[in-house]
This record gives sequence, C-alpha cells and structure tokens, in this order.
Amino acid sequence: MSMRRITDAGTLAPHYDLVVVGAGPAGLSAATEAAAAGACVLVADENLEPGGQIYRAVTRNTQGRQDFLGKDYWKGRIITEAFCASSLDYAAAATVWSLDAAAAGEDHATLGLTLGGAARMISARAVILATGAMERPMPAIGWTLPGVMSAGAAQIALKSASGIPGGRIVLAGCGPLLYLLADQLLRAGANISALLDTADKNQRMAALRHLPNFLLSPYVAKGLSLLFSVRRQVRVIPGVTELAITGARRAEGVRFRSGKRQETIAADCVLLHQGIIPGINLASASGCIIEWNDTQRAFQPYTDSHGRTSLAGILSAGDGADIGGAEHAAVSGRIAALAALADIGLLPPSQIATRLEELEKQRQLYRRGRAFLDTLYRPARQFLAPPEPDTMVCRCEEVSAGTLRQVIALGVPGPNQLKTFLRCGMGPCQGRMCASTITEIMANERGVSPAEIGTYRLRAPVKPLRLAELGALPQTPAAVVAVTGRPPEHRSIEEEGKKQ
Repeated sequence: MSMRRITDAGTLAPHYDLVVVGAGPAGLSAATEAAAAGACVLVADENLEPGGQIYRAVTRNTQGRQDFLGKDYWKGRIITEAFCASSLDYAAAATVWSLDAAAAGEDHATLGLTLGGAARMISARAVILATGAMERPMPAIGWTLPGVMSAGAAQIALKSASGIPGGRIVLAGCGPLLYLLADQLLRAGANISALLDTADKNQRMAALRHLPNFLLSPYVAKGLSLLFSVRRQVRVIPGVTELAITGARRAEGVRFRSGKRQETIAADCVLLHQGIIPGINLASASGCIIEWNDTQRAFQPYTDSHGRTSLAGILSAGDGADIGGAEHAAVSGRIAALAALADIGLLPPSQIATRLEELEKQRQLYRRGRAFLDTLYRPARQFLAPPEPDTMVCRCEEVSAGTLRQVIALGVPGPNQLKTFLRCGMGPCQGRMCASTITEIMANERGVSPAEIGTYRLRAPVKPLRLAELGALPQTPAAVVAVTGRPPEHRSIEEEGKKQ
C-alpha cells in the first residue's frame, strides 16, 4: 500500500491513531515511522505538496533545472519518497484551526480542520504538532513598502516557481538563512547589490565559548563554504546598527549606518531576515505550556526529551518545538512518533528503547554547535525592539512603535491586555508578524526579561475560518439539542414534512 491523498473533507476518517500537523521534515518522518508500525495515520498540511518550507516543491523540482537550490535541498527527496510509499492518509491544502486535548475520562484529542472548502472535526489518540518555524519579524522604517519581502517569502518563490526578484536586490539582517538565500539567488542569476549584516558584534565574544563544539558539528564546512561564496560575489557590509528602507510609493533604496559611516544603497527589492522562531500558535491555543528560550530569544512549547508537551496525547517535534534545522527536525519527528505509539499502547516501551537510544545519538549530533549559531546570530536589541516611533509594528492594525510605547507607559500588564487598547495581534495574521516584537518592546521598556512579559494567549480558530466552512460541519446530536432544545429523533411531524 501507499499514501492515500485526501481532497474531500467527507472522506476523512472520523478517528485516527495519530494525526500529524505539518508535512515538513519532522512531520513526514513522524508519519512514516508511525505508519511503519501499523498505526492509522493522518497528515494534514496547508501546502499543496509534502516537504515543508525547507524541502518545498522537492517532489516536482528537478536537479537539472533547479541545481541552484544546493545539494542539501535534495535530501528531502529521500524523506518525501519514504512518506509517499507509506500506508497513511495525507490531506494537502488543509488548514487545522483548532486542537482540544482529551477531556477528563476520554482518550482522544479533537481537531478542527478545513479541506476542500468544508470543515470537519476529527479525533485522534495522539497528535504530533510539526508546525515548523516562522521568520522573526524585522520591523524597520519602510518595511511595509512594495518591494520589501522577508527572505523566507523570496525563498518560497525560488523553490515553488524558480522566481527571482527583478532589478537590484539588497539583503539585510542576520542568520545563516540570509547567506543561504544569497547563495541560492546568485546561483539562479539574481542581481544582488549588497548584503547588510546586522549581527550584533557584542555577541562574538559570548559565542566563542561554544566554538569548539561547533567545530565538531556537521555544519562547519557548509557554513564556511556559504560565507566564502557570498563574500566573493557580493559586497557584504558587517556591523550595521541602523536600517531604513527609502522610497515614496515603493522601495527605492536602503539607508544604513555601519560604525561612523552612513550610506544609502539603491534597491528595487529588499529582503529582510533576522532568524527564525518556533511557530507556536496551535500549541498555544490548545493550552500547551509555552516557555521562554533565552538562547534562541523565542517562546516555544514545553516538551520533554521525547517531544511530549504539558498536555497528554499532544506532542511537538521539529522547529515548531525547538529550532535545530532540517535534519534535526527529521530525527525529532521519529522520536516523537515512537513516544506517541508507546503512550497509546501500539508499541511496548521495551520494543522502542533501543531505537530511541539510536535516534537520540543522531539528534545530539545535529544539535552540536547550535548554541554557537544561536549566540552569534542573536539579533541586536534595536532590531528586536525598534526605537524609531514611526516604525510600523502591527501591520494588520497599523500600530506604530511610538503608539505602543505610549500605551505601555500607562501600565498595561502584558500583550494580551494591549489587545484591548490597540487591537495588536487581532488582524488576519493573528500576531504572527508582531507578537515577538511587542514582547521585546514591553520587556525593553520595563527592563525585564521577555519571559516575565509573556506572549499572546490564543484560542481557536488559529487560522481564518469562513462561515461557510463552519456551516459545513455535520450536525452532532449535542449541537441539535443546543439549538432546538430537542434530540434529533424528536423532530415534529411538521419538521419531518419540510425535510422531505
């Protein structure tokens, strides 16, 4: 048997042993592992094809035509081919908008998802959240102008359609992905005018203590190769401490300061990036405990060593749990799958002990050197909490940094109370583009750690849900009683006649 692609919500099974949310390396690996053990598995993902962001479109791209994506990208073929050969259900273009953990006395979680324009509620004995990472917002003057994108958005276009921005490109920010994208764009024939590196120079000394471990990691050769390749072909300007995108109707240039020098570079397209953070919205809305990771400067769900969250039956794996890269995510997905199968009684703990030990060794290998990268590329404070009052922070509700600081000064306790004043985090993105910045600004204004400030508390639906989709939900007996006051079998003769 092989993967069964589900395109109609009506063909979803009402119950699964395991539901995996996300089809990146963690989700694909977790599903493959669980299916091999005989579990009834569903994988739900928003994209049209398996692979996630890192392996986006790998099932249809060809190395001959997209060689510019690099050899690590093609490792995704092995993972996706194993997934497609597994006996499981796969719902592409599906949106999971709610997750409720098992209630007292029950042994299953309940998920709300939309597929093919219709919503359904399904249950699962265990759920693995493999929701991946999202880019940390990088608010700057002019970042809402046409022609300004995140590095991740540019990479989506590159992988999905071999699309590259036209004209002069300036990349700005920090982190390994910025150099990876620059290398991919150069190989694809893009015109990059400059790379403005905003990495905090003060972090270099702090990162040195982690350097020996990094030198033993599998990423050293790749990292050095990227740095040398980009620096040979592009003007790289380190130590950037101020940044603004200039232009009236669209991006026309980037004004920046490096040391005592201030300069403006002409640009038709500006790509911003300052690292990635776990995508926690679904975990947060389900009630999982969310904790602060100070090294990665981000919130993440609390998990044990096998990916179990604070809620029974809900696990988290991959970059959605802890940023570690694609290969680390794949291993953590397998670990979470084995733990879930043991928890629901499909595999005895004694049978998976050796396998878990082997996978843990692999995970530690891919974790090696992570502290060095996280410390070295930790964004500078002025880019985490932009000082310019005119900088737009909440793009959906058009709230500036100056307005935020005025309201924070009134004594607003935290981000959730700030919503009632300014609607920050209540737009279509539901805080994805502003949550981390608002926490950083509040922490900076009060001189405390972001851990004390916290982040938005979310509730379902965590993604936009149309009324038509909600209305397509099958009517349960409890819902009929709630609306009519009578069980379904007690409809009147008049009602039955109308129905016929």
